[in-house]
Amino acid sequence: MPMQTGVYRHYSGLIVLVLGVARHSETEEKFVTYVPLGVKEGPRITVRPYDMFFEYVEVDGEKLPRFQYLGEDMPDDVAGEYLPLSK
Repeated sequence: MPMQTGVYRHYSGLIVLVLGVARHSETEEKFVTYVPLGVKEGPRITVRPYDMFFEYVEVDGEKLPRFQYLGEDMPDDVAGEYLPLSK
């Protein structure tokens, strides 16, 4: 599955900006590299194993994608909540 860069929503509601796919230099494992939006403290750039990023999780008996693609740009209905990213 090709990776689309852009904005995704985690099943918990967290909005993230996916930068692309990284490769582990020793194991060749693929990772999705992203920035959680609205997080003001701590490390900003995050990696998650590629397969885990695309897997489904069970929440209250319902199977949901861990991350759902929202598009290349921040949707208007969430932009005000997350932008500006920091002050």
